[in-house]
Amino acid sequence: MLDARERGAAMVVLPHAALGGYLSTFRPTEPPTDSPPALDPDGPELQRVAKAAGDMVVCLGYCERDGERRYNTAVCLSGDGIHGFHRKVHLPPADQVVYAAGDRFEPFDTPVGRIGLLVDFDKTFPEAARSLALKGATVVACLSAWPASVSVKSTRLDQDPQSRLFNLYDQARAAENQIVWVSANQTGQFGQLRFLGQSKIVGPGGQVLASTGTKPGIATTTVDVAAAIERARRNFHHLDERRPGSYA
Repeated sequence: MLDARERGAAMVVLPHAALGGYLSTFRPTEPPTDSPPALDPDGPELQRVAKAAGDMVVCLGYCERDGERRYNTAVCLSGDGIHGFHRKVHLPPADQVVYAAGDRFEPFDTPVGRIGLLVDFDKTFPEAARSLALKGATVVACLSAWPASVSVKSTRLDQDPQSRLFNLYDQARAAENQIVWVSANQTGQFGQLRFLGQSKIVGPGGQVLASTGTKPGIATTTVDVAAAIERARRNFHHLDERRPGSYA
């Protein structure tokens, strides 16, 4: 976060599981022996992050404890406290042996605008981002710990089958909802998983404004969100042009 502050960032989106780590392998038939620690949302860990954030809005992911349940959770906070959170709704098989599923998509207001959160696999489903956009989110931050394919090996991460999907979803979700999309993903190796990287910021026309590529780094850009969305929706306003009665 220090590097982001030095660059003058107003909003920082960290990869999912930045606090506490993620699963080290995908074995849906057996619980992992090294699950990430379950943290209390009111606990000292998030309080320290909020203090370090100061006036920046910071989004990060962690394993949330709620009684006996664990949730794969993204949270948005600043020095003023927690602005909002999202519990991952769509759980792939490996997640299902560790986490309970969330059940809603709700944006919230922050000092930098109305934001929605998603956690990696959520972005596979168009309804998730669309739900947030229909409720007024102008920025959606998708926090990921998205690995390379475990069945089809590629020597180059940018040619991995999962890399193609990861990038496709980022640009499509931004363009179809005409919103600003911020995608942050883990890099490197953790246990048996190799993560794709490719964090990026996508404009409401689906254009990639900044990207880290497959290597660790920070993607930064300056966006006038309201102006960018107004330009994108000036001639074609996808949310207004929907025909919900025909979709049933």
